[in-house]
This record gives sequence, C-alpha cells and structure tokens, in this order.
Amino acid sequence: MQAQSPYETKTQAIAKELISATREKRSFFSKLQDQMRLDDKLLGWTMENPFLRVQLFRFIDTLPALKDNGEIARHLQQYLGDDTVELPAALKKILNFTEPNSPPAQIAAATISKSVETLAFKYISGENTKQLLKTVERLRKDKMAFTIDLLGEAVITESEAQQYQQTYLDLMADLAAEAKRWSKVNAIDEADGEALAKVQVSVKLTAFYSQFDPLDPAGSKANVAERVRLLLRHAKDLGVAVHFDMEHYEYKTLTLQILKEVLMEEEFRDRRDIGVTMQGYLRDSYADLEGLVAWAKERGTPITVRLVKGAYWDQETINALQNHWEQPVFNEKGATDINYERMTRLLLENHQYLYGAIASHNVRSQAVACAIAKELNIPRRNFECQVLYGMGDQLAKALVKEGYRVRVYCPYGKILPGMAYLIRRLLENTANSSFLRQNLEERPVEELIAPPTGDLNQTIHDIAASPIHFDAAPNTDYAEPDLRSKAEFALDEVKKQLGKRYLPFINGEYVQTENFVDSVNPSRSAELIGKVGQISQEQAQEAIAAAKAAFPAWKKTPATERANILRKAAEIMETRRHELNAWICLETGKTLREADPEVSEAIDFCRYYADEMERLAHGFDVKPDDLSQVRGFKKYDVCGETNRYHYQPRGIAVVISPWNFPFAIATGMTVAALVTGNCTLLKPAATSSVIGAKIAEILIEAGMPKGVFQFVPGRGSTVGNYMVKHPDVHLIAFTGSREVGCDIYANAAIVQPGQKHLKRVIAEMGGKNAIIVDDSADLDQAVAGVLHSAFGYSGQKCSACSRAIVMDAVHDTFVERLVEAVKSINVGETDNPSVKMGPVIDGSAQAKIKDYILKGKEQSTVAFETEVPDNGFYVSPTIFTGVKADHGIAQEEIFGPVLAVIKVSSFDEALEVANGTDYALTGGIYSRTPLSIERATEEFEVGNLYINRGITGAIVSRQPFGGFKMSGVGSKAGGPDYLLQFLEPRHVTENVQRQGFAPIEGVD
Repeated sequence: MQAQSPYETKTQAIAKELISATREKRSFFSKLQDQMRLDDKLLGWTMENPFLRVQLFRFIDTLPALKDNGEIARHLQQYLGDDTVELPAALKKILNFTEPNSPPAQIAAATISKSVETLAFKYISGENTKQLLKTVERLRKDKMAFTIDLLGEAVITESEAQQYQQTYLDLMADLAAEAKRWSKVNAIDEADGEALAKVQVSVKLTAFYSQFDPLDPAGSKANVAERVRLLLRHAKDLGVAVHFDMEHYEYKTLTLQILKEVLMEEEFRDRRDIGVTMQGYLRDSYADLEGLVAWAKERGTPITVRLVKGAYWDQETINALQNHWEQPVFNEKGATDINYERMTRLLLENHQYLYGAIASHNVRSQAVACAIAKELNIPRRNFECQVLYGMGDQLAKALVKEGYRVRVYCPYGKILPGMAYLIRRLLENTANSSFLRQNLEERPVEELIAPPTGDLNQTIHDIAASPIHFDAAPNTDYAEPDLRSKAEFALDEVKKQLGKRYLPFINGEYVQTENFVDSVNPSRSAELIGKVGQISQEQAQEAIAAAKAAFPAWKKTPATERANILRKAAEIMETRRHELNAWICLETGKTLREADPEVSEAIDFCRYYADEMERLAHGFDVKPDDLSQVRGFKKYDVCGETNRYHYQPRGIAVVISPWNFPFAIATGMTVAALVTGNCTLLKPAATSSVIGAKIAEILIEAGMPKGVFQFVPGRGSTVGNYMVKHPDVHLIAFTGSREVGCDIYANAAIVQPGQKHLKRVIAEMGGKNAIIVDDSADLDQAVAGVLHSAFGYSGQKCSACSRAIVMDAVHDTFVERLVEAVKSINVGETDNPSVKMGPVIDGSAQAKIKDYILKGKEQSTVAFETEVPDNGFYVSPTIFTGVKADHGIAQEEIFGPVLAVIKVSSFDEALEVANGTDYALTGGIYSRTPLSIERATEEFEVGNLYINRGITGAIVSRQPFGGFKMSGVGSKAGGPDYLLQFLEPRHVTENVQRQGFAPIEGVD
C-alpha cells in the first residue's frame, strides 16, 4: 500500500467542496434522464448499450465524408439497422424508413446530422475565427484563460505542414490584434505583479514536418527546429504564449529532445511564456519529468508543464500488442491516477523551476494539486488548473470561484478534421471509468475522492491471452535511442566487411568455384557488397548426391529435434538482428524500417514452423509417452482394427528464393523444407546472395547436419534449370516472377529418365494488386496507406499496390493529397535515416521500369514524377492518372514505384476493375460503408484482403500469405497448412483380430 500523502487531509477537504459545487446545478446526466434533446439522448443511450456505442461512434466518424442526406440515411441503416443492435424506441422511430431517398429518410438524416453537429460544438470551440472569438470572449467573461489547438494537425505532406504553420501564424496575429481591445481580467491576465499573455496557442511538433521520424532524429530536428524558432519569434513579437503538446508515444522522446535543445538556445533561454505537455498514463513519464526538472534547473528560466493523463490509451495498447512491445501506458486507470498524483507532487514541489498546469476533469486530481499549492504557498504565476472545452465546465467554475487561475483547452477548426477529436471526447465521456460519468451519476463522494488504487506493473499482456501459439518476434522500436545506436553501430561494422568472398556450402564444407558474381549496393552501384561463388553443374550434382545420401537419417530424425534446430536458428537471428538489418539495407536497398520486419518474419517462420511440425508429428489424441508420437501417427481406431494416418518427407527440396525479401522468404521456404524432414538446397537470387550466405551461416551454426542443408548459389538459366529437372529432386519451392515460375512449373512436370515420382512445385509469382478507395473512405488513412503500399521498398514487393481504384466523388481530392505526399518523401541512399524510398534492385530492373513509364505516358497522364539521384539504380516514384482498366500499366506487373490511379463511378465498377487482371494476390479497400466492406470480403478475388490499412507486411500466423490465379500455386506461407506441401501423407490399417478375438482398449 502507498504511504499516506502529507497533503491527503487537505485534498479530501478541497475535493468535497469542489464536488459539492459541481453538483449544485442541474447536471448533464439529469438532462439525459429527462431526454430533452436528441444530442443528449445519443450519449445517454450509448452509456446503456456498449454495442450501440461502437456502431454509433463509427457512424459519427463516417458522417463528415457523406455528401447528402440520402448517403447519411443509407449509412444510418447499415450501422444501426442491424438486428444485433438494440435501439431505444425513439431511435427506432427515427430510423423507420426503407428507402434512403424517401422523405422520412431525408428527415431522419437531417435530424441525426444536425444532432451530431450540435454534439460536436459542445467540444469544439468554433469552425472559424468569428465563432472562436465569441467563445474566447465568453470564457474571459467567466474569468477563464484559454489555449487554442488547431484540429486536424496530423500531416502527411510538406504542403500541409507549411499550411499548419501558416495557419498558426495567422491565428496568433488575429487573436493578438483582438486582445488589444479586451478589458483586463486580473484573475487571468496577471499574477504576482507580472503580466501574463492574454493569448496562448497549443501546437504539436509532429505537424511541423510530415516526415517526423524517431529513426531520423537529426533530420527531424533540422526540419522541425527552424519552424519552431519562426513560430516562437512571431509569438514574442505578438505577445502570444506557445505550448507544445504531446501525441503518440513513439514521438515523445524525440519531441522532448528537440524542445530541450531549442529552448536552451540563447535566443529562447529566457522565455517563460512557453510550455510542454507530459502524459501521466505513460510508465516512464515520472522519470521524464525528473529529467525535465533537472533540465529546467540548468536552463535557469522556468517553462510551464501541462500535466495530462493522456488521450491515446487504446491506440498505444493496441500498437504494443500488435508489435509485441512492452506496453508504454499503465494498464489500469487507477495506476494512471497514482502516477498522475506522484507527478503532480513532483511538479509542484519544484514550482520555482517549472510552472504547473494541472489538466484534469477528475475532482480529486485537481484537489491534490490545490492542496499542495496551498501547503507550499506556491505563487499564483507558478500554478494553474486546466480543463477541456465542453468538459468539466462546473469544475472549472468552481475552481475560478475558489480563486485559482483556470485555462480552457479549446480545439478549433472544421468538423471534418475534428471528428477524431470528437470521438475521443465521446469515448471519454461515456466510459465506465470516466470520472465525469461517475460524478454525473452521483456516485458516493467518498468513493469518488478516495486515493486511487491500482497495479503499476500489470500490463495487457498479463491478462490478454494470445491466439498465436508461438512467441512472435517484436520489430525494433526505433523510438528507443539505444536501439537506434545499435542500428547505427551495426551499419558501421558491416561497412567494414564489404567486398569479401562468399563460397557455396556443399556436403558439409565450403567449396571453391571458378566463377564469382559481384553483389553491389543498389543505392551506390559502385560499392561492392561481396563476391559470391557460383557453383558449376558438376557441383550441383554433388550437392544433390549429398542430399540424397543424407536423406534417410534426416527423415528418421524426430520432429522435435529438427524443430529445435530451427528454434536455435531463430535465437541466432535475434542476436544478429541489427547486423542482418544492415546487410539487407546495403545489399538490396531497403531502409532499416523495411529490413527489420523482414528479420522478424524470418524468426517467426523458424519458430512457427517448428511448432507446426511438432503438431503434425504428434497427431491427435495421442498420449505424450506413446511411441507413435515420434512417428507422427494420428489414430482413428475401431474395434478390431487400427488406423494410423501420418506424414513423411518428400525427399530433396530445391529452394529458389527472390531478392526482394532475401532474408524472410528465403528463410521461410528453406526451414519449412528442412523441418519437415527434406534435405534442402538453397539457391538465392544473384543480387541478394550475400544475404543468402548469411542464412547459410546461421543454419550451419544452429546445427544442420552434413548434406541436409546446402547453399548453392548459381546461374538460374544453367544450374537452376539443371536442379529443377534433376530426377532426384522431389520438390521445388519458388518465389519470383510469373515468367520464371511458369517455366519451373512446366519443366518440373516433365518426368525425367530414372525419375520415380511426380515433383511438387510451390510457386508464388507476384500480383497486380489494387486498393479500392470509396467515397466514404477516411482519406487521411487512404492516402497514407496507398503511399506506403505503392512506394514502400520502391514498389518491389509482390504485395505492393500498383493500382488505386478511386470513386469519382473523392478522386480529385485523393490524387491531389497523394501527389503532395509523394513529393514529401525523400528518395536516396537507404542507409541515410531520412530517406523513405531507395533504389530498385539493379540496372536491368531500372531499365524495365523506365520503359513501362514511357509506355504509360503514351496512354495516361503523369500526375507526379521527379528527379532522383544518379549514383545508383533509382527510379522516380511515378503516379499516372486517367488510366483505363485495360491499359498496360494497369494489367502488367511492373515491380517498381509506378502507381496507376483508375477513376470509377460505382462500387460495382471498382470490384470489376479490381478483379480484371490475371493475378489474385493482395488487395485492399478503404471504406467506412459496412455494405461495401462486406461485398469486398465476398467478391474481391485476392488471397489476402486488407480493410482500412496498407496491403503489405503480412505477419506469420496472423496473416498467412499467398494468392491464386497467376499469383501462384501452393498454400499460404506462415499458415497452418503450409508444411503439408512438403510432406507425403500415408495411412496404415491393421486388422488386429487373432482367432476371433481382439484387444479392446480400456477393457480388462
């Protein structure tokens, strides 16, 4: 238990006074009970029905994108007309229509949209300057200060970042001009004889630079800092205070670092009209505040710290779970409250170094701060209370009445960009744990103001059981400075090893070759990564013979023993993660952010396939001590007869891996073949064969027996074809182009002299992937998702988006924003952390892609093309508009940074265009229309469909990957049936009767 705070007695007294004041007037909850207005009713209903809450908030999120009442009515029915949603009688009456364009539907749509707009303006202080000034003047009349936050600050283009800055500069000028006419309000315009700024604005650093990235602290600082300086200079000239907000956890450390450095500069070091936000729900926030106190002591001039609890708990928790990271936020509200009170005390007990701004609607949280302020006689300049506009109004008035300086945080801007903010406020207001809700429900005062309790160490991982039965590898969180340092060190160390020779590994030893292939850095084509020996046909024959000799023993090796070798390989990969990232970056031109998930995927393949093989080997209903467990039996017995179903390996597998995922795909195919008991030959793509050599090093170190695994780099047209056609080869696993895949499929089908089996081919051969953007889409998400999916790794992913199929209602806006977003990305050498898009793999690919671009220009319009570096194999990210569904660039796989935008007039046409190619690999849809999502799920012909997210980056087990049609043949990689392709099923039936009797299991 926590020790009693020395401020607890006074905290209780102040809290009781404040709660009493907040309950003096007719509460918001009593209005809900009286059911006076529809906007009030909506919140009341959601408090009573959690599923209605979800559906209604989703509808509200969609509403700004809907163009007319007919669309609003149609979406109302789709979100709220479901039989699973229990509707209050009044809402049922409103929705009692069948045709979206009928008069009742039009009335319903107008009524609901007006109610949501009214609801929004409870939390948003104005859409224009006139409305904002009216709000500000009303607040000042009530003796409350304000800070203005511009809605929609999430930027994805540099033009938006510049517009964001200019909007603030204009807003500060307008407010400062108006402020000259305001009468002085002593309670908020001065303190301890010092004049305070009448105008304050709140900004986010991430909105000053569209490419703000913790992996690139130097580049982010260089681009952000100058804009911050400009803002602060203008603010000083105008007499405006500036406060810097916090957003998501990944930006927190870099935000603090940049602000500390800028505010230490001589020009700004004596400024006191600046503030920064700290989020109490973060586990490391107390340590951050301690660091800020130390920094403030060194600086010598205080700044304000706004202490909030945090607004992104769900997102932070989901992000941590999906990435297998430690949860950055406390898991319980009580734990957050404990930490918040600790931080309040630390902040206020250092009031001479930092000014405290306590932002909370929790009466106890404000009472703790007020108690400390009174006990320590904190000067009025050094302390204030803050609330959000539209929330905690009664608390704010009570605090003013008690003589505290109160500031209201006022979001300002259009409803459309403000909808995300509105949803956060609605969630907060209606949550069971919300203090506002509990107070409005008039819970017992003693319960509301009791000291908080909670487990500060518990995480969501402790209570959320994962359906995934293996330990997925977490990607590197580059927001952590020490991990960035390790990445930088690994790049430097790998660069010292460039130019070495790498030899094939055959029958347990490295062998010399007559010929070598140079592997170069596609970012700097003059830079040699390594020289890789190429096997001859004779050496290929030796490798196959060695595999044939090793097969009988490997086949009999228990599945668990084979699986444990894979697990050992996964451990080695994790240990060498940063080094492997560096090799991938340098040899294939991936950024570290693109390379790191590939290493995670390879690790996951090892662990997942190890588990899967044990599952297949152990069978069903088999006791652990049963010997059949080792042999992979599954039992289906009847009286007098036993039936055993089990698997055996096929024999010799040849793995032909691609260069675009040189580590993950090569590892996945190889270890799948090995763990199932096949002796395996890995032939990597020439342009990524150094990485192939690294895979060989790892598997050898992990303990693969002699002849079981062999590394056989060589020319595909000679050695590759020879191995595919060899009569002793049983299986070919291939990932690559359609042309080569079809050739392998055809050659493998020819039975060679002496061959006694039919070969199995597993082939993944690419796609012509589309993302549909319908007229209800969240364009912020859609633009970012298409950008990443189309131009990530220069479009060189089989899952990359090469077609954006966009409804005509949003087409022009989408294209305009997408073009600006692509303009904002930095193209260059991928070991530069500021680069977001690198080169293509080699000169041949570069020439082919440029040829497609020339063909595209003959039929379509270039919406974007730019200059790129000339020291490597670079191709401009290119966007075409006016593309027809049958154009070459809309049908053929280009495998580069070329996007065809196709305008369609209906969702039917969108699906027809999406399905109108030879491929069926990945696809996506951005939509907030339930029926469109349902239809895409049923009708979009792809192996992997992604809804309201990018279409690249499948994760083992969660998203088994693979397509059909001309995208490939075989089951999904990373899925529960993938290993079956590497196995032959067998069944054994035995009659166990002897002279009319048989053993009966379980009977003595």
